Amino acid sequence: MTGTTGLKDLRVECIIGIYPHERAATQTVFLDIELDYDFAVPAASDTIADAVDYDAVAAGVTALLQASKFQLIETMAERAAAQLLADVPVATAVRIEVRKPAAVPAATCSFVRVERRR
Repeated sequence: MTGTTGLKDLRVECIIGIYPHERAATQTVFLDIELDYDFAVPAASDTIADAVDYDAVAAGVTALLQASKFQLIETMAERAAAQLLADVPVATAVRIEVRKPAAVPAATCSFVRVERRR
């Protein structure tokens, strides 16, 4: 019984970008994160110990983004996906979209999207 859990619009303040002004101050990025895993055990037990803890997912991804000071959102997405697959062993797939609202003034945001499977 595979299902998907995740987060929409996870807001993270971090250093991201290639230009000197982007390296000097934090910017906001938004992430959509989806994790696929078997819901059978958590659905039967109804306990968080058997489920994906999305508070822990948010904290882990936030810590990674704030510590790493990435230049590219592509790198950010790839590293976050790799970390989630390592940190959430029950996940069979992860999908991440990273949006950077301040990247292009004439656009709502720039974005990248990755999907990684075990």
